[in-house]
Amino acid sequence: MEIAELATEQYCYLTTTGRASGEPREIEIWFSLVPNATRATERATLYMISGGGERANWVKNLRKDALCTVRIAGATFQGAGRVVAPGSQEDAVARKLLFEKYSPGYSGSLEAWARDGLPVAVDLELS
Repeated sequence: MEIAELATEQYCYLTTTGRASGEPREIEIWFSLVPNATRATERATLYMISGGGERANWVKNLRKDALCTVRIAGATFQGAGRVVAPGSQEDAVARKLLFEKYSPGYSGSLEAWARDGLPVAVDLELS
């Protein structure tokens, strides 16, 4: 299955390493996937928004150890997580992509979540 085919899935499963326990910690979370194919390599960046900002355990875990795994529809990828630079072009893109993907099917408003949440990226290794 091509990575681009996974972009329409509703959830991914992010596994980080617990910062205190050292044990795997998996969460189910909304995501947006952006394939970044170049002539030399195929990469992808996965964006998520932490509604809890820096307080979220998964964000704290990624801050301590960026290495993680992401599972989407049975396909598992290794990656490195990072908080997106506030106010950057990537910040705006991540917020827009996630809002546009989830807002149409959501019964409430996602404006505050998209505006105030903390965008996090995982750069996936595709091989």
